[in-house]
Amino acid sequence: MHLPRLLSKERHVDSVYNQMSLEQRVGQLFIFTIAPQLNKSNENLLKKVVKDYQIGGLLFSGGEVANQVKLTNMAQNWAKLPLMITFDGEWGLSMRLKNTPKFPRNMVLGCITDETLLYAYGMEMGRACREMGIHVNFAPVGDVNTNPNNPVINTRSFGESPYNVADKVIAYGKGLESQNVLSVTKHFPGHGDTNVDSHKALPVLPFSRERLDSIELYPFKALTEAKLSGVMVGHLDVAALGTRSGEASSLSRLVVQNTLVDSIGFNGLIFTDALAMRGAGSSGGVCLRAIQAGNDMLLSPPQVKRELDLVLAAIKKGELSESIIQEKCKKILTYKYALGLNKPQEIRLSGLIQRINKPEATELINRLEIAAITLIKNEGRTLPLHDKTKKVAFVYTGVDQYSALKSAINPEIQVKMFAVDPSLSVASREKLIKELEDFDRVFVCLSENKLERYDTYFEVLQTKRPLSFIFFTGGQYLRLMEKSIANAESAILAHAPGLNVQHAVGEILMGTLEPSGQLAVAIGDTYPEGTGLFGFSDQKDSAVEEVQYVAEDLGFNNEKLVKIDSVAQAAIAEDAFTGCQILVLKDGHLAYHKAFGTLSGSDSKQVATSDYFDLASLTKTTATLLGVMKLYDGGRLNLTDEISAFIPELKGTDKGKLTIQQLLFHESGMSAGLYLYGEIVDPKSFEGPIFRNRKDAKHTLQLGDRSWANPNFKFNKGLTSKKQTDHHSIQVSDNLWFNDSISGVILDQIYDKPLLSKKYRYSCLGFILLQKCIENITGIGLDKYLAESFYQPMGLNLTFNPLEKFSKDEIVASNNDKLFRKEVVQGYVHDETAALLGGVSGNAGLFGNAADVAAIYQMLLNGGVYKDKRYLGESTCKLFTTQKSKISRRGLGFDKPSGEVNKYSPCSSSTPIQTYGHTGFTGTCAWVDPVNNLVYVFLSNRTYPSVWPNKLSSLAVRESIQELIYEALADEEAIS
Repeated sequence: MHLPRLLSKERHVDSVYNQMSLEQRVGQLFIFTIAPQLNKSNENLLKKVVKDYQIGGLLFSGGEVANQVKLTNMAQNWAKLPLMITFDGEWGLSMRLKNTPKFPRNMVLGCITDETLLYAYGMEMGRACREMGIHVNFAPVGDVNTNPNNPVINTRSFGESPYNVADKVIAYGKGLESQNVLSVTKHFPGHGDTNVDSHKALPVLPFSRERLDSIELYPFKALTEAKLSGVMVGHLDVAALGTRSGEASSLSRLVVQNTLVDSIGFNGLIFTDALAMRGAGSSGGVCLRAIQAGNDMLLSPPQVKRELDLVLAAIKKGELSESIIQEKCKKILTYKYALGLNKPQEIRLSGLIQRINKPEATELINRLEIAAITLIKNEGRTLPLHDKTKKVAFVYTGVDQYSALKSAINPEIQVKMFAVDPSLSVASREKLIKELEDFDRVFVCLSENKLERYDTYFEVLQTKRPLSFIFFTGGQYLRLMEKSIANAESAILAHAPGLNVQHAVGEILMGTLEPSGQLAVAIGDTYPEGTGLFGFSDQKDSAVEEVQYVAEDLGFNNEKLVKIDSVAQAAIAEDAFTGCQILVLKDGHLAYHKAFGTLSGSDSKQVATSDYFDLASLTKTTATLLGVMKLYDGGRLNLTDEISAFIPELKGTDKGKLTIQQLLFHESGMSAGLYLYGEIVDPKSFEGPIFRNRKDAKHTLQLGDRSWANPNFKFNKGLTSKKQTDHHSIQVSDNLWFNDSISGVILDQIYDKPLLSKKYRYSCLGFILLQKCIENITGIGLDKYLAESFYQPMGLNLTFNPLEKFSKDEIVASNNDKLFRKEVVQGYVHDETAALLGGVSGNAGLFGNAADVAAIYQMLLNGGVYKDKRYLGESTCKLFTTQKSKISRRGLGFDKPSGEVNKYSPCSSSTPIQTYGHTGFTGTCAWVDPVNNLVYVFLSNRTYPSVWPNKLSSLAVRESIQELIYEALADEEAIS
C-alpha cells in the first residue's frame, strides 16, 4: 500500500496527534481481541476497552457476520478515533465467520502457476473485508513449510519453496491492498520448520543465518522489495538473529528492529503475533518489551489495562522514550488515514450476506481449485484417454461420491465403480483383480487423509497394466503414497472431491482440459516440489508442428519459395550476419523452416533451428506487450489508465498523466533511450566526449554513419568487478559484473528524464515503464509472469538470461563489443540498458528461436488460442492488432507497414497494410499477415561482430525475403 507524501495527510496526522493525550497515543498501539457475541457483558467489555482504554484497533474471533457487524458499528460509534478493524482470514472470511465463501487452503493455492489468480483472490478478499468494515487482514502466511510434521503451519503455508511462497505472498498481498485493505504477512522470521506450536510453547529455530537468509527470510525480503505494507512477528527463539535462550523473536530488538527494519529494510506496519500466546511468555510487561523491540501494534495483549499502565509507567520513569510513542502513533495514524479511517465508519447490514456471497466469489473459488489440479506423472501418454478406450474402472475407498467425475466421461465409454478396503479377504481381492483385468484403464480415487494403510495395499492390487491414481485429498499426505505413485501409470492431485473439481478431473481424463498445477510440497525424494506436467506429455511439444508441409499444398510456388535460401546465403557471404533462422507459417502449418550460417563465424558451430538469438526489440511485442494484453484482458488495466496509477514514483512528475495508450503508440514524449555513460564512466579517465560525429585520433570505433566512439575509458570506481561479489551480481558479459545499485540508478534516470514533445518518437524507455507497470500489478517479475502465463503452458523456451538454462553453444553471438564490455557478447542481452537492469527489461532481453517466436504470433493470429488452449481474449487480440495511431504507422505496441509510397516501411512492398509485428536491432523481425493467414519470422545476428556497417538494412534482407514469400503465393489475388 503506497503512502504518498501528501500535505493533507501530514496535516491531518499532526492535527489529530496534537489533540491526543499521552494515554490516547499509547492506546493507539493496542489491538484488543473480542468474541462477536451480542450479550450485555460482551458489549460492556467492548465499550470499556474502546471508551476507557481508547485502543487503536479490534480483532474479532470466530462467529456470525451480523454479530460482528453490529459490534463493529457500536465500537466505531463509541470511539473518539475510528478503530482499525483487523481480521484473521488466511483462507477467506470463512476462517472466522460462518456462511461466507470458503477459499482453498494456501497449500492448495501453492500449486497454482498463474499468479494472476492469487491477485484476483486477494482482490476478492479485500472487497469482502471492505463490506465487513475490515481494514487489515492478517494474511498471507509467508512461512516456508519445509517440515511436513509442522503442527501449526503446514497447510497454512503456500509450500516448501521460498520462491513460490514469495510469489504467492506478493500476488495475494498486492490484490488485497488494491482494495485498500492492509496485508500483513506472517510469521516473521519464519515458522515453517518448527515442531512446536507457538500458541502452546516457544518454538526454537536452530538454524544458521545463511540458512535463514536463503529460506525463512526470503519471502519477507521479497515482500519488502514489493512494498507490501504489513508484517506480523512471530514468537520464535532464533539464536542466529540474536534472541537470548527462551526469548521470543517478537520481544527481541535484534530481530524486529535490527533484522526486519534495519537489515531487510521493511518500513511498513509491524504487528506482534497475539501476545496472549504462551510463546510470548506469561510475565507482565510483554507489551512494553514488544514496543522496545520495534513493533508498532500490539495484538491481543493479556490483561490490557495492566499492560497499558506498565507502558505509561515506563514512559514516566524514562525507561521508554515518549518520542518512540510519537513515532509509532503517528505511523499508525498515517496508515489509518490511508485506509480511509479519517472518515466516519458505518457498515450497512442490509443485504450484506448477499454482497459477500456474490456469484463471482464462487466462480473464483472454482477457478482456483481447478488451477491447482496437478498432473504428477503421465507415463506413456496414458492421458488423455484415447479413442480406443472402451471401458474404464474407478476404484474407490469409503463412499461412492464421484457422480460428477463419472458424468464428465464420454458416454460412449463404459464406466464402472468398484469399492475397495484393505480389510478385503484374499479371495475377494483376487475376484476384484480378475474383474479389473477386463478394463482398459483403472483409476484409483482416494479422498481420505489417512493414506498410510494404502501404499503397500495397492502393490498387491495390480492388474496386467499399472494403476492410475486420482487423489482428491491434500498434497501434504501424498508422501505416504510415494511408492504407489512411482509404480503408477499416471497420477493426478486434485486436493478435494468437490463436484466442480471432479468434473474438471473428468475433463482432464478426456483431454478437454489441460492441468496446469505444480506440487507445492515434495512427495518424498521421488517427486520434488515444482513437479507438474503442463498438458499430457513428459516431453514438451515442439513450438510448431514438426511436419513441414509441401509448399504447394499451402498455396505456394515452391520454386519461388526456395529462393529464400539464396538470399540468406548471399547475405552471409556479404558479412551481413554470421547466422540466421527463417520460418514461414501458412494457415497455422509449417511451410518453410531453415537455419543458415554459424554462431559466430567460420570457426564456430553451424546454427541449428533450435538455437537461440537475442531478439532485441522484438522483446517489446513477444514479451512486454503480451503482459499488457493479459492484464487488459483481465480488467486490471485500461488503455486510458495513467501509468502513475501503477508506478507511484511517477505521481507528481511530468510523466504522471501519461496513459498506457500513449506509451504503446510511442506518443508519450519519452526519449528514445538513455545516455548511460554519464552515470557509469569516470570522467577523469578520458578527455573530451565519448561520442562524436566524425573519426579522430581518440574516436576510432564506428557505431553508425555519423557516430564514432572513444573506447578508452574506465568505469566509476567500485561500480564494476571482474567477478561476482556480494555487491556485484548484475552480470553483463563473461567477465564483467556491475554493482547491484545500478538498476536503481537506471530507473531513477528514466523517472527523472524530462519529457519531450508528445509527437511520435520511438522509445525504449516507455516499454521499461510498461514493464514496471506489469510487475507492480502482478507482484512478480516480468520474466516469471510471462513464463507462467504464456511460455511454459505453450511449451516454449523463450527466456530472459538464457545462460541460466542453456549452454553457450546453443546461443548465437550478438556482438564483439569493443566499447562497453570489451569482449564478445554471447548469451547476454546486447542492449546496454537492458543488461544493466539485470537482463530482464521491457524493451529488450528476450532470447528465443524462430519456432518459439512464431508460436506467439500464431497464437495472436488465432485470436488468443494456441493448441486448443486460450491465452488471450479474442476481442483483446483484435483491438491490439488492428488499432492504429492517427499520426504514425504504429499500432498498440505493434509496428505496421507504412502503406505510403516513397515512405520508409519496415515491410516489403507487397505486405498488406493489416500486417502487424516488430523488428529488433540485432537483426530480427516477426510479422503476422491476417489477410493471407501468414506468420513470417527472421532472426539473425547482424550486430556481430560489430553494429556498423548495417548491411542487413542496406541489403534489405528481411524485406527481400518477405517479398519472396508473397511472390511464391500461388493465389496472387489473395495478396492485398
